[in-house]
Amino acid sequence: MSNTSVTASAVADAHGADAVRPGASKGITMLGLEKKYGSTAVVRSIDLDIRPGEFMTFLGPSGSGKTTTLNMIAGFTSSTSGRLEIDGRSVANVPPHKRDIGMVFQSYALFPHMSVSANIEFPLRRRRIPKAKRASMVHDALEMVRMTEYKDRLPSELSGGQQQRIALARALVYQPQVLLMDEPLGALDKKLRDWLQSEIKRIHQEVGSTFVYVTHDQEEALSLSDRIAVFNNGIIEQVGTGEELYERPQTLFVGTFLGESTVFRGTVASREGDRVEVQSGSARLRARGTVPGDEVAILVRPENLQLLPASPERSAPSTGDGVAVTVLSATYLGSAWRHTVRLPDGSTGLVRGPRSSESLEAGDPAWLEWNTADAVLLPAD
Repeated sequence: MSNTSVTASAVADAHGADAVRPGASKGITMLGLEKKYGSTAVVRSIDLDIRPGEFMTFLGPSGSGKTTTLNMIAGFTSSTSGRLEIDGRSVANVPPHKRDIGMVFQSYALFPHMSVSANIEFPLRRRRIPKAKRASMVHDALEMVRMTEYKDRLPSELSGGQQQRIALARALVYQPQVLLMDEPLGALDKKLRDWLQSEIKRIHQEVGSTFVYVTHDQEEALSLSDRIAVFNNGIIEQVGTGEELYERPQTLFVGTFLGESTVFRGTVASREGDRVEVQSGSARLRARGTVPGDEVAILVRPENLQLLPASPERSAPSTGDGVAVTVLSATYLGSAWRHTVRLPDGSTGLVRGPRSSESLEAGDPAWLEWNTADAVLLPAD
C-alpha cells in the first residue's frame, strides 16, 4: 500500500465512512461569482467549473482577482453575489474549517515554536484524531514530501524550500479533497522553484485531490496545470490547457501575457471568407480567422519568426508573410539569439532564432517572415 493510501486510511478510520479517501476529490463550480468592496468590483461574473482531481491554475497579474477568487473558495472572503459550490453543494454559509480544504501560503505560516512533526500534527489534533493514528499520519506526510529526517527540527532550522515542503505536508496530512495554494513558491529562487514544481506535480498525481494554484508566473502555470484560467481586471479572459492558451489565444491579453509574442496591429483591408488582409503601417499582412471590427491584431510567437539579412529581392512591399524591419538589439542566449526589431507600424517585435542569425546587429536592416498558419488573428484592445 502506498504512503498516501495509508494516510487516507488512517483518516477514514478516525472519521468514519464519510471521510476522505484517495481519489474522492471534489469539484468546484462558480456561477456568476462576484466580489465588491463598496462600488468597486474586484471579481466580476466568474463562471468556472473545476473538475474533481484537476490541477487548475489561476494565472494573472497582480490585482487581477485571482487571489480574491481563491479566498472565496476557501471561505476567507465572502462573495457579494453569485453561487459557489463544492461537490455540488453551496458553501455560502459553510465556515472555512468545515469545507474540507487545505491551504498553502507563500509565507509558509508555520508555528515557529513547534517542531516539524508538531506543525504537521496540528490540524490532526484540531480534528481530534487519536494520538496513535496521528503519529502514523504525520510519518506518512513527511515521507510524501521526503522530509522524514527533519521531523525534530524547528522551522528556523530549515531552508525556505524545506519550510514550504512542511507547509505542504501539513495541508495534506488529513487528505483534504481540495488543496488551495496561493503563490507558494514566489519567495524561492528559480532553481528551487523548478524542483518544487516537479514535487508538487508528483504529489498531486499521488493524492488525487483537486488542486487550485495561484501564480503570476507563466512558466510555472504551464509546467504544473491541467488547465489554466487567465485572470485580468476581475474577469476570466480564457480557460484552457497550456497548449490551447499559447497556440490559440482568444484575446490579445492572453496572447501577450502567456509567453512572448510579436504583435502587428492594423486595420482590415479586405475579407474573403476566413481570409483577411490587414494593413499594418506600410505592410499588407495576411491571416485567417473571423473577428469583429476593423481594428485587429496579428500575433506571432517569436520562435515562429525568421529574421534574415535584407537583400534587394526582399525589399519589395510585403504581400503577406514578410515585412522589412530594423534590428534594434541582438542578445545571445546560448542556444539561440533574441532580436528586438522595429516593425512597419513603429512598434517593436521579438524574434527568437538559431545562432545562424548572429550576424545581424543593432541598426541593421532585415527581413522578417513567417508562415501564415502560425499567425493568430485577434480583436485589437
